[in-house]
Amino acid sequence: MRRISKLTRVAVGVASLGLVATACGGTSSDSGDSDSNDKGVAIAYDIGGKGDQSFNDAAYAGMTKAKDEFGYKTADIEPTEGETDADKEQRLASLAKQGYNPVIGVGFAYGPAMKAVAAKYPKTTFGIVDSVVEGKNVASLVFAEEQASYLAGVAAAKATKTDVVGFVGGVDVPLIHKFEAGYKQGVQDTNSKVKVLSQYLTQTAEEGGFSSPDKGKAAAEGQIEKKADVLYAAAGLSGQGVIEAAAKAKVWAIGVDSDQYKQAALAPYKNYILTSALKDVGGAVYALSKSVNDDKPLTGTQTFDLKVNGVGLSESNPEYAKIAGLQDAVNKAKQEIIDGKIKVNTE
Repeated sequence: MRRISKLTRVAVGVASLGLVATACGGTSSDSGDSDSNDKGVAIAYDIGGKGDQSFNDAAYAGMTKAKDEFGYKTADIEPTEGETDADKEQRLASLAKQGYNPVIGVGFAYGPAMKAVAAKYPKTTFGIVDSVVEGKNVASLVFAEEQASYLAGVAAAKATKTDVVGFVGGVDVPLIHKFEAGYKQGVQDTNSKVKVLSQYLTQTAEEGGFSSPDKGKAAAEGQIEKKADVLYAAAGLSGQGVIEAAAKAKVWAIGVDSDQYKQAALAPYKNYILTSALKDVGGAVYALSKSVNDDKPLTGTQTFDLKVNGVGLSESNPEYAKIAGLQDAVNKAKQEIIDGKIKVNTE
C-alpha cells in the first residue's frame, strides 16, 4: 500500500543557502542496482536548468544543504533541448547505477522515466518534484501551489492602483493552472473590482514556455499596455523577462518558487519585486536526502502546503509592509486557508 503522509515542518528559506558548484557527466548504464547506494544525492534538472533563479535553483540549494550537512557527494545534470522520455530515463538510470541515492527528477516531465527506472533500481530511493509516481521506492514531492498563489493574489489586489493585474503562465498545463486558479481567486476574494489578465506563453514545454525570458517580457509588456500594474509569473526562466518588463515600466512583479527579491541575477530589478509565491523545493530535496541518510527513506506522496510551511509568501521587500492593509490581509487569508475556512481552487 502506498504510504501517504504530510511532512512536518521542513527547512525553509533555501534561497539563502550558498550555491556551491558541482557537476556530473551522465553515461548510459545497464539495468540493476549499483553495488553501493550511499554515494550521495543527485538531481536531474527541469527545463531551464540551473541558473533559472527559481525552481531549479531551489532544488540545487536543497541538495547543497544536504551535501554540507551529511558530507554527501552530489551530482546535478542539465536537460537537453528536445530530449525524449528515453533520454530522461537514461539519465536517471545512469545516476542510480553510479550509486547516487536518492536520485531526484526536478519537474513533472520526469514522470514516465521515473516510473520505468525506479522499478529497475529497487534499492535506490527516487524522488520526483511536482508529480505523483507509483512505486515502493519513489517519493512524490508535491506542493499546494494554489495556496501560495492565493496569497499572491491577495497581495496583488491590495497593491494595484489601476484595478488591473496580470498572470503569465509558462506552459498551458494542469500544474500551472493551479497557480493561475489560486491567484485569480485570491484577487477576486480580496477585491472583486480587480480584473485579472491571463496569458500562457506556449502550449508545450518544448516550445520554450519555461525557458524563454524574451517570451515572458513580450507577454508582460502586452499586459502592461492594458493597464496591468501587478504581474505574477509562473513561468520558470521565462519569468525573468516578466520581472524585467515590470521593472522597466515601474510596476510591481510577483516572483515564484524562490524569493526572487534575493536572487543576485535579478538584483537590478529587485525594487519592483513586491513579493514571491514561495514553494520550498529545496526543503523537499533536503528532507528526502535526510530521510535516506537516516535510513528511513520517505516514499509515497509527500505534500508541502501552508500548514507545514511548504509554500508561502515572501516579505523581503521593505515596500511589502508599507502598502496599506496588504500584510494584514495576507496573514488573515493564510490562517483561514490553514483552518479550512478558505478552500483554494486548483483549476
